[in-house]
Amino acid sequence: MQTRYESSPKETATMNTAELRNNFLVETLFTTNQIHLTYSHYDRMILGGIMPTNEVLTLGTYTELKSEYFLERRELGIINVAGDGKVVVDGQEYHVNKLDCLYVGRGAKDISFSSINAETPAKFFVLSCPAHKEYPTQLMTKETASPAHMGAVETANQRTIYKYIHLDGIRSCQLVMGLTVLQNGSVWNTMPSHTHDRRMEVYCYFDVQDGQGVLHLMGQPQETRHLWVSNHQAIISPPWSIHSGCGTTNYSFIWGMAGENQSFADMDFVAINELR
Repeated sequence: MQTRYESSPKETATMNTAELRNNFLVETLFTTNQIHLTYSHYDRMILGGIMPTNEVLTLGTYTELKSEYFLERRELGIINVAGDGKVVVDGQEYHVNKLDCLYVGRGAKDISFSSINAETPAKFFVLSCPAHKEYPTQLMTKETASPAHMGAVETANQRTIYKYIHLDGIRSCQLVMGLTVLQNGSVWNTMPSHTHDRRMEVYCYFDVQDGQGVLHLMGQPQETRHLWVSNHQAIISPPWSIHSGCGTTNYSFIWGMAGENQSFADMDFVAINELR
């Protein structure tokens, strides 16, 4: 497990490209038969990737957590971005296929991950944050995630938003999680930009075609910075930062939040002509 510490807006404004990437970009998520986790001090969020092929991978605890087991004081959201997979929670099996989401509540002790077919392995992106209350483990498929169609061809941001873990979906203590799929010909996400100083956010970009990339915008609205992001890489977005992106082609991304509240609409929008 890696650790990423908080950076202030003033500090971030002085960072060069390498420093920005080291602080906010998680470049490696998925490696054969391994679990990669990053502990962010922004709202104590843990993000990571789990890629079982011909082995069953079990989520253990870590020294950084000082806990008897991983979810002793935490909750967990899981979204699969590749081949069909299976997650077992305290003996209960859940088939988690591409774009399906599994929420695991505080107190679950034994959590394992496997792929149905080693030739087309599952790739589980996970988010975990502190929890003070137990909610039941629940699976939601993309077909039941109340997809919302937004954007327009004229603004190159035609997209479908799937909301999984939120106030009107899978209930959690503080975790919010979903994903966005951009249509062919659309490249912009989260524009106009916004911040929400009451919670941090994580983006995981996936289904980015070979040889293509996403230009992710971050920073304060009047002091923007950028990072080039590749397929299966994640961005840690501070509460004070915008989080928008423009791809060289269409793509998809998972978004997840933790912090002060779970209100999906709690955003402070920034007009496009106010960005600097």
